[in-house]
Amino acid sequence: MRVAGLSAMADPADHDGLTLFAPASGFGRAAVSVIRISGPACRRALEAISGSLPAPRRLSLRAIRDPDSRETIDRGLVGWFPGPNSFTGEDMAEFHLHGGLAVRTAVLRILARLPGCQAAGPGDFTRRAALNGRLDLAQAEGIADLIDAETEAQRRQALRQLDGALGRQVGAWRETAIDLLARTEAALDFSDEGDVDDDGLDAALAGNAEALSKQIQAALGDGRRGERLREGFFVVLAGPPNAGKSTLLNALAGREAAIVSSLPGTTRDAIEVRCDLGGLPVVLVDTAGLRETDDPVESEGIRRTRRRMEDADLVLHLLPADEAGEAATPPQRGLAVQTKIDLLAALRSGDDLGVCALSGAGLDALLDAIRAAAEVSLGGGDGLVTRERHRDALTRACSHLDRVASRITSAPELVAEDLRLAVRALGEVVGHVGVEEMLDHLFAGFCIGK
Repeated sequence: MRVAGLSAMADPADHDGLTLFAPASGFGRAAVSVIRISGPACRRALEAISGSLPAPRRLSLRAIRDPDSRETIDRGLVGWFPGPNSFTGEDMAEFHLHGGLAVRTAVLRILARLPGCQAAGPGDFTRRAALNGRLDLAQAEGIADLIDAETEAQRRQALRQLDGALGRQVGAWRETAIDLLARTEAALDFSDEGDVDDDGLDAALAGNAEALSKQIQAALGDGRRGERLREGFFVVLAGPPNAGKSTLLNALAGREAAIVSSLPGTTRDAIEVRCDLGGLPVVLVDTAGLRETDDPVESEGIRRTRRRMEDADLVLHLLPADEAGEAATPPQRGLAVQTKIDLLAALRSGDDLGVCALSGAGLDALLDAIRAAAEVSLGGGDGLVTRERHRDALTRACSHLDRVASRITSAPELVAEDLRLAVRALGEVVGHVGVEEMLDHLFAGFCIGK
């Protein structure tokens, strides 16, 4: 069964009616190469190439032959996954071949010649799974996030999304909103029926709408933890020229990512390095030194530095230890870090972190401080709202629910319209945009058809 609303999003690029095929493993030389097929011609393609249909959901050894020349291309494993109990919800098959380029190319060319078969585009298999009701949109996004995950926290968050954590929560909120809408519609259209609750638009409706809005707002009030975990925790290294920013970046990254020079103003633009810090994605940003200058190129670099500092999750304010007495008090969300501590016997301020990037002294303490700030900001991969699209839809749902809660004595038609828009906004998160469920609630809750 197709998910309501998702089918309306389809376009000619969806290859409806065609059988799609594509490599499901990486390109290049490998031990095994997997080719996936999905669509109505899947059975015929599998029989034509492997000779017979294997038992469902079991890998079977087969000779892989060209159906025209009968030449044997390879010997490999084939799998048959009849719909609707497959990933895409339709007939699927897989070839597990030896991972040479020639083998993979030969099988792909054979599939391209078969009637009704066409090479898949990016995401086409997951798209069909969503269109056929095997995944909701949030779960499909979880697959993309899981593929892109670079750290443990990102992996955990993506897996929760794929497991349907967001879909289940939004589904529960939507069920509540549908119930409120059903009561409102019944009071509007069937007010003369004796078994219809005439108090459907009383203060209880306002209270329920307000309670639902607060639940959604609580999920939104997470400091954008989910989105930030996907993008990374940005740490900007800022300070005057020759404060050791580039040297520290290289030491933290474990490689020469930035050019180090004794000449001031060497760094003109931001340099980003992505790191896995205790399972959390951290992006270290080296920036141009802050000072007064007449050089237009360096001035632009400084302007960009200040902009990156404003957007950063954490700013490390660096100053050489022998100049630390001149440092201004950093903003509350920043950390003061004295560099080149080998120049002094002791730090000027006991509250500051001190490092020597060349010897490695103090780096562990600095990394611990960054990790602690990232853990507070990002959590451990338990974010529910992970994309701006989710946040926008949930925010609109709250807005409509708040209108219901605040104007319950106004025209019931307007109340019903706000509830419909709230249901629709919640449905956008997972791809359910329709009226069927509202009608089910309406007819199940009242004896309309008597």
